[in-house]
Amino acid sequence: MDNNIIRFTYNVDGTDFTSAGQASVMLKKNLRQLGISPDTIRRASIAMYEGEINMVIHADGGVAEIEVSEECITIMLKDSGPGIKDINQAMQEGFSTAPDDVRSLGFGAGMGLPNMKRYSDHMEIESELGVGTTITMKINI
Repeated sequence: MDNNIIRFTYNVDGTDFTSAGQASVMLKKNLRQLGISPDTIRRASIAMYEGEINMVIHADGGVAEIEVSEECITIMLKDSGPGIKDINQAMQEGFSTAPDDVRSLGFGAGMGLPNMKRYSDHMEIESELGVGTTITMKINI
């Protein structure tokens, strides 16, 4: 890679769970083509997948904007969902506001945000009730 920043944008369809994970699969493929190390790809893919699932569960989808530089992968997830009422509480492992029908599918265990933080080197959450949420994660290369 040169000094240029490479950008990818993925739309996350929030209408059904069968499409959930497609953006993280595309990210993995694109990072592989750029020659990023397997461990970095794994971390970015997991963080992206968790965010993607959260957008499907809570926000009817959204947009993932990715920037890849020589130093890091920046993943920005934007949705126009209900927002996060209490970010500190939402960051607690096991805390979930997912509805029962989502939990019955095996999602909504309350590990999404904690895993996103765990697999990224830096994470920021901006959320406004009734407006939406933007999560920015950076994974060092």
